[in-house]
Amino acid sequence: MPTGGLGFPRLHLRRTDSTNQRAQELAGSGAPHGTLVTAGEQTSGRGRQGRTWTAPHGRALLLSLVLRDPSPLLPLAAGAAVAEAVDGRSGSKSAWIKWPNDVLIDGGKVAGILVEGRPQEGWAVLGIGLNVAVRAEDLPPELRDSAATLGLEPASIEPMLDAVIAALTRWLEAGDGEILAAVRVRDALLDQPVRWRGMEGVGAGIDGDGRLIVALPGGGRTTLEAGEVHLGGGGQASEE
Repeated sequence: MPTGGLGFPRLHLRRTDSTNQRAQELAGSGAPHGTLVTAGEQTSGRGRQGRTWTAPHGRALLLSLVLRDPSPLLPLAAGAAVAEAVDGRSGSKSAWIKWPNDVLIDGGKVAGILVEGRPQEGWAVLGIGLNVAVRAEDLPPELRDSAATLGLEPASIEPMLDAVIAALTRWLEAGDGEILAAVRVRDALLDQPVRWRGMEGVGAGIDGDGRLIVALPGGGRTTLEAGEVHLGGGGQASEE
């Protein structure tokens, strides 16, 4: 397929271990900016913090993009793009962004985003998993309370891919201020109790560098640049 934009060329695999792994191999071999890898099923899909991304065959959108010279705000830009695409397909439901890069509807995780790459070589791979047609019974019991789905049919996966690629094309060209404004409007952690590395606080927004601001219980604030953040205080939290 011709090059020249996001999604071209495209490699589609019926089954693979990880679209991110395949895309990284292509990037390391010189694949152009915008190269897309999709799959009907992943056997070792990767999530953040070493987790796996579980999805039944043919019911989730599984994609990875090779991006050259990516912006430092790539995870947030991708979150804004996926949330916009989800809004267009989820009816009256609104998509929210759980910093740094999960997308939620009705408090459940409908999409996960993972950025991997080699900054020293000037490329990154953007991986997205989106529950387009996943049914509740398709999910492992331990995920049914924290996951969400668009509840569509498998035939909607390709149109959803088109919507995501179109949104990414816009948002990856957007300025930092526009990206930050979009994420702030959809900030799922704003004014909510959060936990990280044994500490607790309240989400207080996103700063100009894309970091999460947290108000501390004893007063004052701190900022988080990356890492695992759980929504909720005390012993209960939804781990994304």
